[in-house]
Amino acid sequence: MTTPFNYRHLYYFWVVAKEGGMAKAAERLDMAVQTVSAQVRELERALGCVLLKPAGRGLTLTEAGVTAMNQAEQIFQLGEQLPALLGDALGAPRVRLTVGLSDALPKLAVRLLMQPVMEEPHLRLLCHEDKFENLLAELALHRLDVVLADRAAPPNPNLKVYSHALGTSPLAWYAPAPLLASAQADFPQSLASTAVLLPTSHAAVRARLDQWFERQGIRPRIVGEFEDSALLKTFGAAGMGVFPAPELVHDELISRYGVVRLGACGGVEDHYFAIAAHKKVLHPLVQKLLPGHRHDLPFNPQA
Repeated sequence: MTTPFNYRHLYYFWVVAKEGGMAKAAERLDMAVQTVSAQVRELERALGCVLLKPAGRGLTLTEAGVTAMNQAEQIFQLGEQLPALLGDALGAPRVRLTVGLSDALPKLAVRLLMQPVMEEPHLRLLCHEDKFENLLAELALHRLDVVLADRAAPPNPNLKVYSHALGTSPLAWYAPAPLLASAQADFPQSLASTAVLLPTSHAAVRARLDQWFERQGIRPRIVGEFEDSALLKTFGAAGMGVFPAPELVHDELISRYGVVRLGACGGVEDHYFAIAAHKKVLHPLVQKLLPGHRHDLPFNPQA
């Protein structure tokens, strides 16, 4: 007769998998290593398969272990959310939305992308910024409701997520006051002698910018590259160099950073995507972000 399934055993396995070994898991659980090991063996006996195997000085998941870990992640994540959900239920009704923001996404564009959900009167918004690949993994585990990014999710039969194109925005070049005169002279050829700031290659638009320079026959004088778009604009506004930015945020860029638009970066656009896990019923606020539920996309160039 099969040993009855026990959620306590699953919890111990989950901790072992997250910690990468029995000893670290036992320390976290404040239990003896032998006790934790015995609990995991009981789980394997109940499920009828091996979940962990040796890997160097630690342990790694078997194929069955990966499946079990994915389920355990969902189960215990829901448990961790229970106190907050009960708190919301006892207080004013709240609509919770957990959003992953790709670190390559321009920060000034995020608020505009999120504008349709900001009108929700009882919104409780949780935003997590991380690398694109990490966010997709979190989305697949249902830890996020949606990911906003500058690219679509790559094809992956094991990753049940779907990309929705939100729109595009042309890029333009902006300059701080001290560099304006030199940058305006013979623009865009002036970018070969004027200090230039660019996003790093982790941003999808960087490849398009490099191609634009090649088409213009310009070898830019790059003095800084930034993963964080807000830092790029901050250093640019401080006088370090001219920089590209989506015209979608033109007005806010001018008012907040005090820079001046040099001119268009012809043919180069920023792309925006909402990526959601495949579900029969999407989160209602995620639906508001998608094309067909909003009328402000695609974006148009600023004057």
